[in-house]
Amino acid sequence: MTCIGNSGGIDENLVNAIEHNELVCCGVLSGNRNFEGRIHPNTRANYLASPLLVIAYAIAGRVDIDFETEPLGQRPDGSNVFLRDIWPTRKEIHAVEQKHVIPAMFKEVYAKIQLGSTNWQKLEAPEAMVYPWDTSSTYIKKPPFFDGMTHNLPERKPLQNAKVLLYLGDSVTTDHISPAGSIGRTSPAARYLAQRGLTPKDFNSYGSRRGNDDVMARGTFANIRLVNKFMSKAGPRTIYLPTNEEMDVFDAAERYKKNNTPLIIIAGKDYGSGSSRDWAAKGPFLLGVKAVIAESFERIHRSNLVGMGLIPLQFLPNQGAESLGLTGKENYSFDLPKDIKPGQLIKVTTDTGKAFDVILRFDTEVDLLFYQHGGILNYMVRNMVRKS
Repeated sequence: MTCIGNSGGIDENLVNAIEHNELVCCGVLSGNRNFEGRIHPNTRANYLASPLLVIAYAIAGRVDIDFETEPLGQRPDGSNVFLRDIWPTRKEIHAVEQKHVIPAMFKEVYAKIQLGSTNWQKLEAPEAMVYPWDTSSTYIKKPPFFDGMTHNLPERKPLQNAKVLLYLGDSVTTDHISPAGSIGRTSPAARYLAQRGLTPKDFNSYGSRRGNDDVMARGTFANIRLVNKFMSKAGPRTIYLPTNEEMDVFDAAERYKKNNTPLIIIAGKDYGSGSSRDWAAKGPFLLGVKAVIAESFERIHRSNLVGMGLIPLQFLPNQGAESLGLTGKENYSFDLPKDIKPGQLIKVTTDTGKAFDVILRFDTEVDLLFYQHGGILNYMVRNMVRKS
């Protein structure tokens, strides 16, 4: 178990049985990553517990146990062993703390913290003024966020005939958008890594490969619990609308990109809830998403979208895609006036003749400034160039 919540693999036979029979399997954890599919893609229900209870449930091998009345196991003589029989007393815990958790241990570690370990000291560090990108690395590569950037502000054009990449519901979390867990064996990210000579045991996790935009773009919306209303069942799939083909989200985005088709996402309430994750905004940007129209946004994620130059648009109160009769298969167009103001109303039109107003969720003048620059990264670079 790690602080990020990845538990590692489970037996291949178990995985096959779970997937073949569509079983709802559980996890019990003491960390705070107790949401669906996080500690492992095949655990749908995850429960928080103290470390001691995690061990107890592991011994029991099931979660539907009543520790008060059901034993954890039997002694050699056949008598039952209950949780209360092995639960440590405060005195026993204190004795362990006194023996192993001593102030001198922490002082010794902190005194050498700047030196690092022996392995850290053996690392060879480049001495160049700028980082020498290793083109063979699958962990760190030069990101494309500044490609095509100019000294002058980019010209802002109307968004015309945008397609809907995903039609989502309520409570889409940042983990749905940019999962940090293990890389699925048949996912676009897995195919990318396999093409570079890696085997599944070396795929690692999305969290470990955040320095590789090619992996992270392919991992965007790659959560197996993603519910896309275009699809009949959960998973990282969508419909490529021009041909009505079902495919992975990344593959659909790539097709749209080749045809210069702008993309939007439609969502319900609390879009972007969960942990603050920068890749939940960077990923959609790399897929070609220009705007997200949702019933409401999580506060920090809305800010992160603006920081990547994406446009957060919010349905009017008591309105949503379904109440407006939107299928998500329309073409969407809108324009932001040159004198845009925070929170102003924007009219969205569709090729079916339907039109509706949305709230522009640029909440401050700073949001407008970042948007005009194409995001906070571009703003920072232009600002540094100007000062130099």
